[in-house]
Amino acid sequence: MDERAAKISELLHEAAETHHVVYRITDGTDDDWASWYSDWLTRLTELPDVLGRQVVRSELTHLLVTLDREHRAKAPGERWEDYYARVLSEHLSTG
Repeated sequence: MDERAAKISELLHEAAETHHVVYRITDGTDDDWASWYSDWLTRLTELPDVLGRQVVRSELTHLLVTLDREHRAKAPGERWEDYYARVLSEHLSTG
């Protein structure tokens, strides 16, 4: 995994931990988790700096939902954060 994807993986892991704290009353259950993640990642993390551009929240939300489905279906045997990070890095980076 390259450095950019590794940093995105770290941000995704941080988002997951933060989300679980915020939704502690439901033990992390949130049917609209992807909207929460994309809002947090685009506004409150270094994701735009890591990618070299601003990210449209709705695009990221869509990608997160798609990646969740892909990861579950393909079961690639890797951490979800790493799987998502690799694809997000390729899809959203400026180069």
